[in-house]
Amino acid sequence: MLLEEQNLPMKNCSKYTVTQKESFISRINARFIVLLWGDKSSLNSKAVMDIPVYDYNDITELGRENRNALCYSSELFEQGQQGVFEAIGPEDVATLIYTSGTGGTPKGVMLTHRNLLHQINNLWDIVPAVPGDRFLSMLPPWHAYERSTEYFIFTHGIQQVYTTVKHLKADLQHHQPHYIISVPLVYETLYSSIQRQISASPPARKTVALALIKISLLFMEAKKIYEGTVLSNSPVKPSFIFYMFNYLRARIVAALLWPLHNLAKMLVYKKIHSSIGISKAGISGGGSLPMHVDKFFEAIGIKVQNGYGLTETSPVVAARRPFCNVLGTVGHPIKHTEIKIVDIETGEVLPDGSKGIVKIKGLPVMKGYYKNPSATNKALDLEGWFNTGDIGWIAPHHATGPSRKCGGMLVLEGRAKDTIVLTTGENVEPAELEEAASRSSLIDQIMVIGQDRRRLGAIIVPNNDEVVAAAKRKSSLDGNNGLAKDTVMSLLHAELKTWMAGCSFQIGPILVVDEPFTIDNGLMTPTMKIRRDKVAAKYQSEIEALYK
Repeated sequence: MLLEEQNLPMKNCSKYTVTQKESFISRINARFIVLLWGDKSSLNSKAVMDIPVYDYNDITELGRENRNALCYSSELFEQGQQGVFEAIGPEDVATLIYTSGTGGTPKGVMLTHRNLLHQINNLWDIVPAVPGDRFLSMLPPWHAYERSTEYFIFTHGIQQVYTTVKHLKADLQHHQPHYIISVPLVYETLYSSIQRQISASPPARKTVALALIKISLLFMEAKKIYEGTVLSNSPVKPSFIFYMFNYLRARIVAALLWPLHNLAKMLVYKKIHSSIGISKAGISGGGSLPMHVDKFFEAIGIKVQNGYGLTETSPVVAARRPFCNVLGTVGHPIKHTEIKIVDIETGEVLPDGSKGIVKIKGLPVMKGYYKNPSATNKALDLEGWFNTGDIGWIAPHHATGPSRKCGGMLVLEGRAKDTIVLTTGENVEPAELEEAASRSSLIDQIMVIGQDRRRLGAIIVPNNDEVVAAAKRKSSLDGNNGLAKDTVMSLLHAELKTWMAGCSFQIGPILVVDEPFTIDNGLMTPTMKIRRDKVAAKYQSEIEALYK
């Protein structure tokens, strides 16, 4: 076990006294203790009397002794030989990380020392942290995202605080982190929590808060026009006259809304900031960040920088920069990384603005899959381009206009293997539909289905408290103060119709399930993405019945 002189390496460790630490040691079967810093005399008690304790100097000396013992072993001496240690090179494998994946058999990703050093040396461009900054993280330490983040954090002398979903809210308030490192679901959870608090406020306060948030959203939209951060996939240069008209209009709108936006900062956002910290930025990765969540945090003054990468790319290959945080994108590629978009069928390189498969080349790309040459050859071509399997496009470059700062940024639109092909021949990207539907407070989780079917359906985990509240408002509760199945279905269908009104496709039949998709039951990955194949397999018979 690892032990600090002042802190145990666990949640809220600073609360533990020396006596508590000794009590903790006595309750576990510790074979040895490694003291991260401090003097071993601080642990001089009966609790550790029979347990070996090592500090940094002891560990170094043990390594030296073992090296000498191997180099000058009696067996080699009798043969007239001396042991030789080969130096570790940049291309040597530093770690094996097995992909969690949303489907298929996990593969061992071979990441080299060069891969990981690339992350350490280049992540500062995304997160310009300084010694003394505090990071809050809740990802598993074996995940590539967390691993590279930790290497970066400790290299730059930054404090790391670990938490869990259960303790997230309390730890945000207690530790007031400068940065939070997490996946999109955490930001969605924070967004929902803030919305619930506003909804539970007295009517007058609720009305004022919601009105001010809307004003701030409008203010931010106007700012994007004259700052040049309006995302567009059109390669056509906008008319100068038309842009100047919009530019001047946006300036006027922003000037009119600015006083109210500042009022919102004082009356509403200041309280939110004090409760969750995140004074510098939230770093999101491991999945797509819903646009409404992205816009909300921008409006209330909490910067959220979305990034992109895979285990096979160490993982970060692109991210939004603090000085150019364009919503809807995952930013520009980081240094020593190339990104191109190719046609799904032909493999031809597509022009900016065209949607296709994302391919990556450069220092962060893995060495290959461990003892799996066929999978390696399938993922990596002869030129070293890695096929991500993700669908995306690169924002076109414009010298002037509302999108002039967006050129070269990557925009993701889902996984190629997640594409649902209907029997009508239409291809559907479920991520867009799920993002729209998840804005409903009545829906906790949703997975769109419909492969080889005539129409789309969905598996929904409802938010039971919100469903009951909605039923009360509509006086739909039965005599036992309960909810009939038909009532739940009716409410959910109405919500889908409302929130998905602007989508290209609509949801037909729905399957309501009580068990949430979690990491523990195997229905989500460690980065909290739904394992579509596992969910579909679990509810296979119910899905078949749904379409009969």
